Amino acid sequence: MRGVIFDLDGTLLDTIKSIELCGNKALKEYGYEPISREKYCYLAGDGAKELVRRMLRERGDEDLKDLDKVYEKYLEFFQTDCFYEVAPYEGILELLEKLKEAGMKMAVLSNKPHKRTVEVIEKFFGKGYFDWVQGQKDGVPKKPSPEGALAIAQRWGTDSKDCLYVGDTDTDMKTGKSAGMYTVGVLWGFRNRKELEENGADAIIEKPKELYSYFL
Repeated sequence: MRGVIFDLDGTLLDTIKSIELCGNKALKEYGYEPISREKYCYLAGDGAKELVRRMLRERGDEDLKDLDKVYEKYLEFFQTDCFYEVAPYEGILELLEKLKEAGMKMAVLSNKPHKRTVEVIEKFFGKGYFDWVQGQKDGVPKKPSPEGALAIAQRWGTDSKDCLYVGDTDTDMKTGKSAGMYTVGVLWGFRNRKELEENGADAIIEKPKELYSYFL
């Protein structure tokens, strides 16, 4: 392997409390009841607007009549609260340092809005720590489209089969498989083994240090 592409939420960073906080604050603005943290683990993962669609359907707004208003509020709250109780998962910092020492290329590919993705990565890992950081941008297909992952491999001058794709959801597994990458599902994030297996994970790991064997 010559490079590894990481998902962000639920893979590198535990961000579910920030998502829950901003989501429930946005819902409250328009009279909706809050949603549990456990439920947010399954609502998140496919971009902010899809998150809000799922939130509203969860709260009975099947016609999504309040979508634009709640989405705007969610983004407003997320701009100020995107760091709320966010932290790297145990073992992630050690893993990343080992990969750097081994000369691996490293990237982040997220469905979180691009500006927030960059801000979060720079806060917790430092500017320039990763070789490439990409979040969701207008006009660019979000995951599970393989376009983002393939563009990163191309930027590195690396064949996709020589890249590892690491994530915690069905969306991540579909992204990696569609890009022709070796896809590793992680169990410390938002979803479970069954979902990862059913969506084509080539391997599943329980702790970050288990990833060492693919490189070292």
